[in-house]
Amino acid sequence: MDFPYATLMVQGTTSDAGKTTVVAALCRLLKQRGVRVVPFKPQNMALNSAVTADGGEIGRAQALQAVAAGLQPHTDMNPVLLKPSSETGAQVIIHGKVRADMSARDYQHYKAQAMQAVLESYRRLGAQYEAIIVEGAGSPAEVNLRARDIANMGFAEAVDCPVILVADIDRGGVFAHIIGTLACLSESERARIVGFVINRFRGDIALLDSGLEWLERQTGKPVLAVLPYLQGLFLDAEDAVESTQAARGAFRVVVPQLPRMSNHTDFDALRAHPDVDLQFIQQGQAIPPAELVILPGSKNTRGDLDWLLAQGWGAHLAKHLRYGGKLIGICGGFQMLGRGVDDPHGVEGAAGSSAALGLLDMRTELTREKRLQQVSGVCDFADAGVAGYEIHMGTSSGAALQLPAFRIDGRPEGARSPDGQILGSYLHGMFDTPQACAALLRWAGLESEARVDTAQLREESLDRIAEATRPLLDALLRLPAA
Repeated sequence: MDFPYATLMVQGTTSDAGKTTVVAALCRLLKQRGVRVVPFKPQNMALNSAVTADGGEIGRAQALQAVAAGLQPHTDMNPVLLKPSSETGAQVIIHGKVRADMSARDYQHYKAQAMQAVLESYRRLGAQYEAIIVEGAGSPAEVNLRARDIANMGFAEAVDCPVILVADIDRGGVFAHIIGTLACLSESERARIVGFVINRFRGDIALLDSGLEWLERQTGKPVLAVLPYLQGLFLDAEDAVESTQAARGAFRVVVPQLPRMSNHTDFDALRAHPDVDLQFIQQGQAIPPAELVILPGSKNTRGDLDWLLAQGWGAHLAKHLRYGGKLIGICGGFQMLGRGVDDPHGVEGAAGSSAALGLLDMRTELTREKRLQQVSGVCDFADAGVAGYEIHMGTSSGAALQLPAFRIDGRPEGARSPDGQILGSYLHGMFDTPQACAALLRWAGLESEARVDTAQLREESLDRIAEATRPLLDALLRLPAA
């Protein structure tokens, strides 16, 4: 099948309108029809990231879209990644590597250089693939960010590509969202929009018909598809923590929802496990008793450590361990388990040192160089393989590391306490390997025959959203412009 668009951009009226899933679905549908298709997001802002085969870092959503297209994730799929480290600043990652830490104001001036990186990646992908499906960021109606825009219409205008606009009807106000977005665009930008997608609809479609007719009369543009609300999808979230679980088990796992928590997809396998009750504990919530507590990764370890202690987690963890509970720290959470975290270069904020939880005999120094690597190995505490990725700026040292958690490519990695209650590691994705997940839960006290295959669940969900999105592809192929 020939797809009539060398480049097609998917923008949304709001954040979380469904851009990521629409791009993933179109990539899967085109792949199924034999089109060499690739996903692309010029600029992404997210604390959930993935390590690519070429040793870089991109947004987790683009890694998911790469899977949908049958490709290995590559840094050209997301040339600019912003990882917030405070309310007004972020780490700027260009072509998979850290370029600098910038304030929001400084980044506005840097955008011209960032756009050059975006266009370089876009040209490389265009030389390799028949179709590029582009995801916008946030909304094109954010008029305060229009100057030097590289994420939405600024990019579409630069490469002269058509746009479809996605709106989420489940949150209400869908017609106002669409009309309001169009009102905020310039005439040339409005002309780029070839049609609308109404996402997450549930109910009787006949009740929507009059609204769709009104929208088409008002705008002169077609509603290309109304996509259903799909329950039970297993897809990598970009930022929002998934707090629901279809069936809660008896084995309780709690995770503090740190202000700068990163890579919360580490817990997707636990969320899907039928015998596990996974709960994220937010600020001000009572901390419930649990068999296992997991400290997650963090983009600002010292800042999140201060938050953790202010929320009373220090005393709670001491009580949890005293009563025989198990504790796991992942990446930044692993660093928090030691005696202290030193940041002499101001990598994550003001230079200085922080006393940590003191539960493992080690200390961490944050470094300017970020370690980015896909890895595999075996559990040191069980006969089980493990795979994942490392993505951190810091090195840990101390006697605790002499009793490792894993053996990665033959080297010791992580640490365990001598009493067997605490485990820490820099390894993200440790629960995604079914045998490692079972071994870790067994170490924590859960004997279960259930196995969760996250890769299979992800593939099944991609096929589901692709099938539901088929009417959109059919409508795009029927457009007169095509």
